[in-house]
Amino acid sequence: MNTSKGTEQKIKRKFMRDEVYDILLDWIVTGKLIADQQIRDKEISEQLGVSRTPIREALLRLENEGFVQTKANSSTFVTPIKYQEIKDYYSIIYALEKLVIEEIFTKITDQHLEKMKNINQEMHLSIKEGKYLTALQKDTEFHAIPISLSLNAELAKILTNLKHKLKRIEFYYYDKIKDAHTSFMEHEQIIDALKQKDLNLTLNYIEQNWKKGLERIQNHLITNED
Repeated sequence: MNTSKGTEQKIKRKFMRDEVYDILLDWIVTGKLIADQQIRDKEISEQLGVSRTPIREALLRLENEGFVQTKANSSTFVTPIKYQEIKDYYSIIYALEKLVIEEIFTKITDQHLEKMKNINQEMHLSIKEGKYLTALQKDTEFHAIPISLSLNAELAKILTNLKHKLKRIEFYYYDKIKDAHTSFMEHEQIIDALKQKDLNLTLNYIEQNWKKGLERIQNHLITNED
């Protein structure tokens, strides 16, 4: 299995299973492990300097979350990206984010809005500079501010898991989408609606931000893939 040079790391923390999980998830999300690539626990064991037991435990967790799959011959592979799944993730995420906004709408302060604006500016700059992973991280930070105000821990947990999957998808497509910068303007609309204290407008812009993101991916697929 060919992984990039940056994947050569050793486990130092106490909870090996969690550390292995974090590393493998990062490799999958950032494309160091690509779709349909076989994952061999013996090779991972040698790379990370741990036994195969925590690797198998981490892979089981990743399989339960849909990042890897075990085939009939017991070989484990990175799950391929499918457009229908992308559609499902986006529709669920914007529905849940709208629930969050409804819950925390009166809790958002000018300080929160200023932070969202600064993060959005940083995202925009990262896109201009071609730093797509940083841009995705800033996009996640932008949406995380309202979520952090929610008292619904289960809702936040579900969104976090879904966005791990989404990060992998968006990282794959981000540098291929010509109009990715338009997400900056969509975020600005969300901020403006929050400043106006217009709940319905905010909910509409949240939904449109996600729908247009999906549309950008769809347009890329139509133009470039069979």
